[in-house]
This record gives sequence, C-alpha cells and structure tokens, in this order.
Amino acid sequence: MNKAELYHNMTTSELSAKYNDLKNELFNLRFQHTTGQLKNTLVLNTVKKDIARVLTILKERETNAPKNSGKQKKGGAKK
Repeated sequence: MNKAELYHNMTTSELSAKYNDLKNELFNLRFQHTTGQLKNTLVLNTVKKDIARVLTILKERETNAPKNSGKQKKGGAKK
C-alpha cells in the first residue's frame, strides 16, 4: 500500500491531524537545516510531498461533498 492509498483510507479528521503534524515536522526540519543539524535533506522534500498529498485528498473530499440541497432561491421563475 503506497502513501496515497494510506491517506485515502483515513478519515477527514485524521487527515487534518496528519496535516498539522506534518506542518510541525516541516517547521522543525527547516530549523534543523538552518542550524546545520539536518543530515539528510531529502526528508524536507518527502514531508513537503506528504503535505501536498494530504491537502489534495482534503480538497477532493471538499469538492466531492454533497451540496446542501435544502437551500433554494426564493422568488420563483424569472420573466
């Protein structure tokens, strides 16, 4: 199972929590990189791509969510 499938199997709340965790991790990695403590700089790209995956899935779910059909315009047909 690849990362995209793993993220697709998560709930929206789990994805939001994962997004927050990844953002914090990216901040810490950038800090380590700036101070010269980060040995493997490829981790930065991996975390950025994971953030993009999570945001993509969240956006897909947002656009595919059922529209609120209870709200209808008032005023009837236009003449």
